Amino acid sequence: MSARPLALVVEDDLDQMSLLRRHLDREGFDVFSAGDAESAISAFPHIDPSLAVLDLLLPGISGTECARLVRETFPRCFLVISSVLDVTSYPTADAALPKPVRGAALRRAVAGVER
Repeated sequence: MSARPLALVVEDDLDQMSLLRRHLDREGFDVFSAGDAESAISAFPHIDPSLAVLDLLLPGISGTECARLVRETFPRCFLVISSVLDVTSYPTADAALPKPVRGAALRRAVAGVER
């Protein structure tokens, strides 16, 4: 069992997922990634994330619905929304991470996560 906090990343773009995984690892997180909301949701009984980074434009269940379920299931989880959409259309979250994601922006977004 790792002493590092867990980050849940839900992102359907493989390049973005790889970038997020790499940066979150550098920030001290273990990462559980899913390419769609359904895969993430099916893992909920087996994970306990301190941080969730969710894309809004996902196949199947939307990122907005996934964000609602993350909040409901993991009320203490720090929620970051990442999307190409305008930030004003993001659901309520602890931080916003507009795309394209930059390392410095991700570091600022996760600075408030308890570790």
